[in-house]
Amino acid sequence: MNGAGRHALGVLGRATFLALVLGFFALPLLWLATAPFDGHPGIAMSVPDFTLRNFRALLGNPYALTSLRNSLIQAGGSAALVVTLAALAAYALSRVRVPGRDALLYVLLLLSSVVTGTAAMVPLFELATRLNLIDTHLGVVLTMSGGLLPAAIFIMKDFMDGTPTSYEESARVFGASPLQILRHVVIPLVRPGLATIAVWAVANVWGGFLQPFILLRDPDKAPGAVILYTLYTEGGAPRLDLISTFSLLYSLPVVVMYVFVSRRYGFRFHGGIKR
Repeated sequence: MNGAGRHALGVLGRATFLALVLGFFALPLLWLATAPFDGHPGIAMSVPDFTLRNFRALLGNPYALTSLRNSLIQAGGSAALVVTLAALAAYALSRVRVPGRDALLYVLLLLSSVVTGTAAMVPLFELATRLNLIDTHLGVVLTMSGGLLPAAIFIMKDFMDGTPTSYEESARVFGASPLQILRHVVIPLVRPGLATIAVWAVANVWGGFLQPFILLRDPDKAPGAVILYTLYTEGGAPRLDLISTFSLLYSLPVVVMYVFVSRRYGFRFHGGIKR
């Protein structure tokens, strides 16, 4: 076989491999996009008959739309808390020379990776019980935010390190306080980093199941990830019509948020300044 033939076979092999990989990831998404409009969806892909009966049936569930509102409250509250505290902590760690600062950051990141929410759920439940945070949105927000903060601070510090300190020094000469410098000088420069942390925090909380499932008793306060678990028959069989429809609705807010932030910032970062 000559060189041209080997090259053609190599190109064909790579194209086939890429097609298989794309199909592996695309088929579940195609199923998610078509199954809600099928009157009798199954596991296998099929052409839907384009009915809205599944959406009407889902609206008949008293907790479906309420759970989406609860997810927005918990994800939005956690994202706001994580972004605010991570920005303050990362700015302080970036500008103040503390002995063992880098070691502290790596230890926090390591502990947040090793001691996951599942491993710490028993002491967290005990703490929430003592603080009367059981069955409250605040309890879920604080619990989820605590698990996300170490990694958020670690990521945010890189953005803070990438901002030029000459701007801050100029503002300090004109009498600006540290908080004024942070608000009017640093924050505008690290907006892409704040957007990254916000999207990452919302995505983590939006898909979180264990903490809300354990901390919340009232189904009126349960987020969508928990309500999705209830869309089964009494025998434990999944109701694919309701599960696919709810999954489509549940995924839309995160997709819209990602597209908006991606178009706004492009997710092309270098340190704290977009290029």
